[in-house]
Amino acid sequence: MSDTKIEFLYLNEEDMIKSGVLDAGRCVDVMEDVVTLLSEGDYRMGGKENNSHGLYVTFPDESNIKDFPLNDSRDRRFVSMPAYLGGKYHLCGEKWYGSNGRNAAKGLPRSILMVTLNDLETGQPIAYMSANLLSAMRTGAMPGVVAKHLARKDSKVIALIGAGVVNKTSIMAYLSKFPGIEKVKIKGSTPTSRTAMELKAFIEEKYPDLKEVTVCKTLEEAVKDADIISEGVSTTVRKWPVYDPKWFKPGVVFISSGSMGLTDLTFARDHMTKVVDNIKMYEEYVDEFEEYDKQTGKRLSSGIPGMYFVNMIQDGEIDPKEVRHLGDIVRGIVPGRTSDDEMFLVSVGGMPILDVAWGKTCYDRAVELGYGTSLKLWDQPYFA
Repeated sequence: MSDTKIEFLYLNEEDMIKSGVLDAGRCVDVMEDVVTLLSEGDYRMGGKENNSHGLYVTFPDESNIKDFPLNDSRDRRFVSMPAYLGGKYHLCGEKWYGSNGRNAAKGLPRSILMVTLNDLETGQPIAYMSANLLSAMRTGAMPGVVAKHLARKDSKVIALIGAGVVNKTSIMAYLSKFPGIEKVKIKGSTPTSRTAMELKAFIEEKYPDLKEVTVCKTLEEAVKDADIISEGVSTTVRKWPVYDPKWFKPGVVFISSGSMGLTDLTFARDHMTKVVDNIKMYEEYVDEFEEYDKQTGKRLSSGIPGMYFVNMIQDGEIDPKEVRHLGDIVRGIVPGRTSDDEMFLVSVGGMPILDVAWGKTCYDRAVELGYGTSLKLWDQPYFA
């Protein structure tokens, strides 16, 4: 008779920290594995084309049902993000989270996240883990991969646009691979942004060898001499920062993880090398989230470079081959940087395959070191 007992490992946030979830350099290396597998097609996500970011539960602005949840705060939603990742990971997993802008007043993160890892054959749970740090680190590590492969090796200046968690983990990733960085410039929501000052203090404490960390008053001041521009802004739709390409330094790598606009999209079309993590995901974004002006029928700005690139392809302005895939660059099957003056506009979005890989890496370390709590699902299933 086969052993039907099932147990899985529960990892709280403290367990995750002890298991290396904050190891930015290693996380960048793992994300390189992921984009390689993505390029090879050794993965699956949700949706009809197996490339969906996730499935959203959102709420209406009003309802006649008593106590029905409403869209009455920023980013109020629930999201399920399932995925399979192959290679040495070879398992399924899911990130699940609830988000509500009112959480800040309660001393909680806007989103509270958990990741489940499942055996590929039986579907049984292997691990259930706290995922706020996991998700934050994998988000910041993706810009780290971009910079490692596309930024000039003599880069000295990084501009952080947005002073939240995304750029906190992004700077950890950048500096794990670019020890020659000398200056970090921060642009928060206002010149006196509290989060910008907190990010400045965090960077100065963690990286005392940096020559200068400054908080900038204007967007132009922040980006005008940056070698790497790291955009990680979460804001109201079409209230995101808008950049004048005249501010960009030759050779710059502009990495967008949030929302942004350009005063001149034709500049990006004609003068910037366009790179994405997963073009198929942005095609699904366009299908699901593209918005149009109700009066004119004109397409509204999405704020996501990957969607801009899809629009350019759909409108016949560029050839699909003009959009390079990050994994193809990592694998060496398409070129990365070809000159010192080449400018890049790069779109990286959240994919659950990233969570599966970093979750599995931390899980393996937890098992090795003996962290976590074993929880029983059953000794024998009641119905089998």
